[in-house]
Amino acid sequence: MDFSLTDDQELLRDTARNILARECPASLVRAHIDDPTVAEPLWSRLREYCGLGSGPAVDLCLFVEATGYVAAPGPFFATVALFAPILEAAESDLLEKVLAGEVSGTVAMAGLDGLWAANREPRKTFVPEADRVDRVVVVNSGPTVTVAERLPARLVRTVDHSRRLFDVETAAAVADAQAIAPDALDRAVQRATIALSAELVGTCRRLFDMSLSYAKERVQFDRPIGSFQAIQHKLADMALDLERAWAAVYYAAMALDAGDDERARATHVAKATAGEAARRIGKDAAQIHGGIGYTWEHDLHLFLRRAFASEAWLGNTDWHHDRLADLIV
Repeated sequence: MDFSLTDDQELLRDTARNILARECPASLVRAHIDDPTVAEPLWSRLREYCGLGSGPAVDLCLFVEATGYVAAPGPFFATVALFAPILEAAESDLLEKVLAGEVSGTVAMAGLDGLWAANREPRKTFVPEADRVDRVVVVNSGPTVTVAERLPARLVRTVDHSRRLFDVETAAAVADAQAIAPDALDRAVQRATIALSAELVGTCRRLFDMSLSYAKERVQFDRPIGSFQAIQHKLADMALDLERAWAAVYYAAMALDAGDDERARATHVAKATAGEAARRIGKDAAQIHGGIGYTWEHDLHLFLRRAFASEAWLGNTDWHHDRLADLIV
């Protein structure tokens, strides 16, 4: 399999990085903690790229990896990585407006156990940005989908302030339920999981870059701490974890685009590998930064929070390892 990017994909990646570096500084992520409306200008800018909600998964991953690098808040990920694929799987007429950036949305699927599988529970959990989107698509057993405008939602405080998750009461969303093929739903969930893994790789890369920069600047015993072998070993391990995760994620994206029979296993490998990278890189980043890395004033915690929360969302590392074991056994 050829992992090289096309010229168009390199342009997409570079464009995403440039836009997000300019439009989403760490100060915006920090301000979003107290006032979610500060992310609205960013969402207005990212609307132009909602077309990535359909089409190659590799292109979507390249863009959301850049959003993960800056821990971008707002409804972009929920709209392009969750909402649009479910609408496409259901062959909804609303998809065209979503891809045009005219309608934002999110998905209410996980039940009280947190698993992203169709169920009959009236309360759905881990629903991102439920109070700031135009539509919520509810996935119930069958499987069926229902698109609703407004549903009762309760904010759930998590470790990550940049992605707001909600419990949503979906009992009212029973009218106009539309059947959806189980295989199509599985593919949509796989696409979302791979996209989240790519975003997580971006966040891990930010943690690595911050750690590498700090190791070059922080002086101890009249020497940069990056000259110490223990720090060098940690940075080397972080780089290896990062590259393993990157390869696993983009292999999964390519497998999904190709309709390969291995796409289900590749999806689990991608999320598990990215999750393992997040755990280890997050731990080492905190240790390399020392005491300053644990302070509220330093920006490191913004990305640590995003990494640890994303590792747990859409199935944590251990859960995906278990699913891999099921496929093998």
